[in-house]
Amino acid sequence: MQHFKTLMTATALAALATGAAAQTRGVTDSEIRIGGAHDLSGVFAAVSTPAVNGANLYIDAVNANGGVHGRQIRYIVEDHGYQLPRATQAFNKLIERDQVFAMLLNLGTPHNLAHYPLMERREVPNINPLTAARAILPEPPGMNFTAFSSYYDQMQAGIEYLHNESGATNVCAMYLPTDFGEEIAQGSRDAAERLGLEFVAETTHRPDEQDFVGALTRLRSEGCQIVTQALGVRAGITVVGTAKRLGWDDVMFLTSSAGFLEAVAQVPGGVTDGLYAAAGWVDLVSRAGDPEVDEFMAAYEEQFGHPAGGFAMLGYTAARQLVMALEAAGPDLTLEAFMDGMHSIDYMDDLLDVQISYSEDDHQGGNDITISVVEEGVWKLLERL
Repeated sequence: MQHFKTLMTATALAALATGAAAQTRGVTDSEIRIGGAHDLSGVFAAVSTPAVNGANLYIDAVNANGGVHGRQIRYIVEDHGYQLPRATQAFNKLIERDQVFAMLLNLGTPHNLAHYPLMERREVPNINPLTAARAILPEPPGMNFTAFSSYYDQMQAGIEYLHNESGATNVCAMYLPTDFGEEIAQGSRDAAERLGLEFVAETTHRPDEQDFVGALTRLRSEGCQIVTQALGVRAGITVVGTAKRLGWDDVMFLTSSAGFLEAVAQVPGGVTDGLYAAAGWVDLVSRAGDPEVDEFMAAYEEQFGHPAGGFAMLGYTAARQLVMALEAAGPDLTLEAFMDGMHSIDYMDDLLDVQISYSEDDHQGGNDITISVVEEGVWKLLERL
């Protein structure tokens, strides 16, 4: 009889645990659904695609080892092509139809900001979105968690570095008229004012624009010495190449973490040599030889057939942080337990080479700012702040 009572008690507890899991959106006895709204076909596909691959590389390894507390992670990805209407469809599908537990690596400043109210309303945490916008972290920080320094802080640090190194006094900006572009432009204006420099001109551009002769001719005539960029990946490359073809060789172009890609540095013919970047991590390829870097790059290339880059690394480490929080939350996965799990993360990520730490009051995991320049097809680290 006692054995029967013990068995019944254990069964009741299991049923309660199963019931609790069933009440948590996106969580079943065997699965945790995670969503991602990405640009897999637009101007930032070179960012989203490797990030998704990197996340899946880590998630696949976790699932192959039994998942998290017996549950498999399913990462459901939708492509918005960097278009807001399509992003609305993607977020609505993932949150309302797929009932995902959390979002991971959503790409785009305007896309995240426009749909954060929906995520907040449905209590869906937004983990490491692929944007460094300041507005992603409101006060109090809410349900967003970002891994790195903001675009605004990156521009402040980058302009100050270039001014100190070169003596340049004139600052300009080329940007998309979106939340992403406006933040970089504002950071550029404010940095100039803070440092006693002159902000002399700016130009705005369409996401699909590819002819920058007119804009560059104007900026050159205005005497621009530092030009900050908030453009698509291909457009940023085209701007630097066009300036060189025009013979404008006494200007310094500065991009943010959004343009800090190996593909940008590796454009044939040295097109992007001399381009500066202010970002939140150290270039991956430049750290080849570090054991964890080499192990990651080998695993990525084996699975996807091409070399890993910085955003593949960001996807991988974002998935790692997600799993750390899920593990800390315990088998009875609830939103509250997961948030506590995120707040408990505090570790040195050897792959990123960045200390990552979250708390209830601080949802920005890393605070480093790195200044790099393209030299002979590779990002060379100049300074780490």
